[in-house]
Amino acid sequence: INFMFKNVIAPIQAWLLSQGRCVGCGKELKAGKASKLKDGTEKIACSCGRIFVHDPKSNKYRRALLEEV
Repeated sequence: INFMFKNVIAPIQAWLLSQGRCVGCGKELKAGKASKLKDGTEKIACSCGRIFVHDPKSNKYRRALLEEV
């Protein structure tokens, strides 16, 4: 059942990230609190508490890894 749930949710989350929106609350990630990382990317904290990484070169977002939090 958990596997089926992930199969339904994963494409929706990928679509939200491709639109630059939070996977939890749907808000624009541009509105989140950003801080620069050493490798040239930005760490963005959404108002709902989720943390994302933005690569300005490719203009793509992804969820932050535990080491990046």
